[in-house]
Amino acid sequence: MKEIVERSGVAILKSMNPEPPSWDLYRSFLAVLRDGSLSAAARSLGLTQPTLARHVAALEEAVGGALFVRSPRGLEPTDAALALKPQAESLEATAAALWRTASGLGDAVRGPVRVTASEIVGARVLPPILAHLRARHPELVIELVLSNSLDNLLQRDADVAVRMVEPDQQALVVRKIGSIALGLHAHREYLERQGAPEELADLARHSVIGFDRPSPAIRAMAQRVPGFLETPFALRTDSDLAQLAAIEAGFGVGICQIPLARRNSGLVRLLPDSLELSMGVWVAMHEDLRSTPRCRAVFDGLVQGLSAYVAEVPPAGA
Repeated sequence: MKEIVERSGVAILKSMNPEPPSWDLYRSFLAVLRDGSLSAAARSLGLTQPTLARHVAALEEAVGGALFVRSPRGLEPTDAALALKPQAESLEATAAALWRTASGLGDAVRGPVRVTASEIVGARVLPPILAHLRARHPELVIELVLSNSLDNLLQRDADVAVRMVEPDQQALVVRKIGSIALGLHAHREYLERQGAPEELADLARHSVIGFDRPSPAIRAMAQRVPGFLETPFALRTDSDLAQLAAIEAGFGVGICQIPLARRNSGLVRLLPDSLELSMGVWVAMHEDLRSTPRCRAVFDGLVQGLSAYVAEVPPAGA
């Protein structure tokens, strides 16, 4: 016996008393949804294409309707598939969190820890800190997510987060590291071609590297530097890594972290008396993870490593 139910406005034919599909079927479904073909999904999961086909067919039988249709671009999701997607992704996140918890039981520091950080911090500051952590704890596995968005620690999007704005969520363990000093920099080769600005007004005749869309953090910074938002940028990008790469390549003048710039002998700090900014750094994790050895080890390791990094160049007035 079957009935018609509606999910997110989509009618789905299903059995009255079906056996709940296993997680394997939903995992295969998500892989096909993301990769667009059975062959690509099979490669990403390390399964065979016939196995993926059987999983999709079994899930379609369980929900009572087609989840994909063939098109010149591959397998296109039906409305029923799109209706199932959010719940399947939630199930995937829960399964991953369950495994991270189960794999870290006991007193040993082992298993995966998901760390999220901004682009610059994750790519240029954290690697040596994480290398030190791995050397101390060889069974530790780091899942590093680079994102300038704020992952929700309460929903376990990440285990430990390095943030440049103060976390305002409750039920978090938060440690403020300090503030990272920022300043204007350019490569020596650029300065040899264009000369160095002697005051902020001189930036109008330089190739300035800046943002594409002003974020709340940038607007807050602009309040301390009058006219900054009106600067005519020669390169606009919201990627911090792209901005830093452009400065290092000699494209022009841009703002970057002073301790990071000091590691590159080709970079020169400009107008130190006219412009010095700073941004705070916090390390946070869900309070339920404080007793998990691997999460606590990563949290403490990040606090120690980032504290040393921030101390390399104290912000003005510190």
